[in-house]
Amino acid sequence: MPTEFELCPKRMIGGNHPCFFIAEIGQNHQGDVEIAKKMIKMAKDCGADCAKFQKSDLEHKFNKRALQRPYNSRHSWGKTYGEHKQHLEFSHDQYRELQKYAKEIGIFFTASAMDEASMEFLHELDVPFIKVASCDSNNFPYLTKTAKTGRPMVVSTGMQNFDVVRQIYKIIKEHNENFTILQCTSTYPLDLKDVHLNVIKTYQTEFPDIPIGYSGHERGINISLAAVAMGAKVIERHVTLDKTWKGNDHEASLEPSELVELIRSTRLIEMAMGSPEKMMLPSEKTCHDKLGKSLVAKAAIPKGTVLSLDMFNVKVSEPKGISPENMDKLVGKKINVDVAYDDAILDSMIED
Repeated sequence: MPTEFELCPKRMIGGNHPCFFIAEIGQNHQGDVEIAKKMIKMAKDCGADCAKFQKSDLEHKFNKRALQRPYNSRHSWGKTYGEHKQHLEFSHDQYRELQKYAKEIGIFFTASAMDEASMEFLHELDVPFIKVASCDSNNFPYLTKTAKTGRPMVVSTGMQNFDVVRQIYKIIKEHNENFTILQCTSTYPLDLKDVHLNVIKTYQTEFPDIPIGYSGHERGINISLAAVAMGAKVIERHVTLDKTWKGNDHEASLEPSELVELIRSTRLIEMAMGSPEKMMLPSEKTCHDKLGKSLVAKAAIPKGTVLSLDMFNVKVSEPKGISPENMDKLVGKKINVDVAYDDAILDSMIED
């Protein structure tokens, strides 16, 4: 089964297609629609494929006591956690406004559905794909319901163990072929010792029929570039206009200059990855003509001599002769001309 599918209209992921970049605006917009639009434009200008937010229906996502909990963090936008979250939550109409803006400037728009009610709204909004955040990837009823929409899915796997990830794959696969799983560690910012990029290899081996990606919360871009080199087909990174702004995610986010460099460098890596087939390339011909070695006669070889390995030296020769990797094939064959010491041994000198 192919490891590629259409994540967004006319945009395939997996296989040999370019890595898909999700600029995770999340709630870094400070609760301001105009800032959110500036961030969508920033994502577009930096070369990201998609601008993504986080959509919650607070009464579906939290119980009453969680919303009433005092929230005194320096990042707080309210006295309680509910007030804080409400400040950062856009309405349905505001989501429609942002979606329209994204379409006007030419970037895909979606959000993480943080509860079933939000998933239903995003499905109604006709987003190209639904993002499942790590905190919901073990919410199996939610996964099943989302998969049954038939809409492509991107699933982060932070806070889960491999047995759960196997169940995630199985549940979605039963209802929906078009999904990707991302290695993720839910720490903000992420310490390098907790990245575990090798999980990407584990996922690629265990789930060879789906693309695998990476959702990173580390500082900088180097780890994400390493994920690309390991074959990640989706990269999701939080983005911000200013890392000093209020909010837990800003410190682990990329500013525009970093996002530009991440995408630029990824395209260079993709070009350099090339083909898995090893061959001598046309670009190597000049070096091969100048320095490639050949078989030469270790001593004079009279016409009619049956060849053996002890008759050959390997040197850069003029003209270029038989390549040294073929010397075993000459053993037992006769030379059809006299060959002087140190002369190149040519194909034309060997009897058929």
